[in-house]
Amino acid sequence: MSDPDRLQALAEHGVEVHAFPESWTALAADVLHGLSTTPKTLPPKWFYDARGSELFDAICNQPEYYPTRTEAALLEDVGARIAAEVPAAEVIELGSGSSTKSPLLLDPLHDAGALRRYVPVDVSAAAIEGAIPGLVERYPGLEIDARICDFTTDLHGLPRPNGDPRIVAFLGSTIGNLQPVEVQAFLAQVRPLLGPDDALLLGTDLVKDVGVLEPAYDDAAGVTADFNRNVLAVINRELLADFALDAFDHEAMWNPVLERIEIRLRSVRDQVVRIRGLGLEVTFQAGESILTEISRKFRRGGLERAYAQAGLRLRGWYQDPDAWYALSLASPRA
Repeated sequence: MSDPDRLQALAEHGVEVHAFPESWTALAADVLHGLSTTPKTLPPKWFYDARGSELFDAICNQPEYYPTRTEAALLEDVGARIAAEVPAAEVIELGSGSSTKSPLLLDPLHDAGALRRYVPVDVSAAAIEGAIPGLVERYPGLEIDARICDFTTDLHGLPRPNGDPRIVAFLGSTIGNLQPVEVQAFLAQVRPLLGPDDALLLGTDLVKDVGVLEPAYDDAAGVTADFNRNVLAVINRELLADFALDAFDHEAMWNPVLERIEIRLRSVRDQVVRIRGLGLEVTFQAGESILTEISRKFRRGGLERAYAQAGLRLRGWYQDPDAWYALSLASPRA
């Protein structure tokens, strides 16, 4: 289904949709820049076409991948406490994806009689399309305002505070995909979305043993490897490239200095890839890699410092019993 068809289907559910059609230009710019530099890079947001979203959902069900189930269990445990701390009438969820864990936050707010509006924000129209019918059925009467855009650049288009308490939720430890300077830029964009009674709810994966970390991003079934290579399939389809997916190996390694997982696609041979949509030829030597994703792991002190630099204060910290994962609430400093 094309994006216009998806938007029409969402509108038929009574959902207000705001789409940003410049995604092709953004993809072209990212590919041109990332594959023309040394070392080569691609941003992880382009994993998430319809197939990529399906693969990520499958990753979340792999036994090695602990973040999703750990965060879900934590949300289930502390959701009512979060709702009591911030009785939000509106939830803006950045990177909402298929919204599978969203009810763990929406339910306690809905049950408390506070919730009136939900704003899912994602770059994938397919993910939004798949999520909306279930949400409409689960929360009759809830106003849903879907935003199909890149939350790293388009937050200025989101509604501003109107006096009703709101939560801006950024779950899944997606913030770990951002470099430190990008985290500060992101928090600076979020800050104007928050009034004095509002809060950012942030999910962060914590530093832990490498024996837990690396398998989570390199599962035995090879689902993460397929997900990683899917970014090449997206470029093939959208920019008329001729990447051979089996000519790149998936690699996930822990960097103990930068405290992050680094995910790469490594060329198995010397090869030249043609990207006709850009009029570009990209040469790869055997063993040369593309950095497709980082997943930074956090410590509480570092996160508090990042909040402070953005004019925010930590007002709530919740972590699982093993200290593998944390949810934090941050609000503007007075």
